[in-house]
Amino acid sequence: MEAKFALVIVLVCMAVQVAYYAPQAEAAITCNQLQSGLAPCLGFLQGRALVPQCCAGVRSMANAARSPLDRRTACQCLQSAAKTFKGINFGNVAALPAKCGVRLPFKISPTTDCSRVG
Repeated sequence: MEAKFALVIVLVCMAVQVAYYAPQAEAAITCNQLQSGLAPCLGFLQGRALVPQCCAGVRSMANAARSPLDRRTACQCLQSAAKTFKGINFGNVAALPAKCGVRLPFKISPTTDCSRVG
């Protein structure tokens, strides 16, 4: 009986340790990656011409944001970035994925609830 009790205690301790040290979920995409990849889009978002490098960045972002966590991270990063730049045309922001031939599972907008993106 004592051996079974000791075994249970050891198993519980192991389970707690595994849960404590297990890696937390992290997005595969970072804000820095998004911002550098989408930097060529800034001109278009401020009303200038769309350049091919912008669409390459949009496609890269869409391909990298595969999981729900990645998409939430991308949404939050895009909203934060849009707030830091002056003269952003949010009509151009919303049109950008379609102009680049990319479908995103969320609307890029300051009013999008990123916590619901998934």
